[in-house]
Amino acid sequence: WYLWIFGDNVEDRFGHAKYLIVYLIFGIVAVAVQYITDISSMVPMIGASGAISGVMGAYLVFFPKAKVNVIAGYFLTTVPAILMIGFWFVLQLLLGVQSFTGGVGSGVAYWAHVGGVVAGMALALPLKMARRQGDY
Repeated sequence: WYLWIFGDNVEDRFGHAKYLIVYLIFGIVAVAVQYITDISSMVPMIGASGAISGVMGAYLVFFPKAKVNVIAGYFLTTVPAILMIGFWFVLQLLLGVQSFTGGVGSGVAYWAHVGGVVAGMALALPLKMARRQGDY
């Protein structure tokens, strides 16, 4: 769902080929962060949520004032993307920290999500700055 909402805009900014490359980089960074934070885990990592999190991080850099439609209870409303993604990021961060307490794991790679968002922001920022200066 998040990839559908944010992915096309980010792809437009990177271009088709670069988008594929950075998407894969987001995924690799996400896996590395998850591995580093839970090196003893025997649970396999499957899925693309870390890479999609990177797309969300890049979206925040490219479109900081954008608004998105969300479902809040029984209502459809519009909120700033920074609020929605920011809330989601903080939730991932808190659940990731909670995973260190030794409780039963949920099987969700929260640190992969955190790493993906940070990677997305880190890779998008230089491109945004280059566009501002007319270098790109």
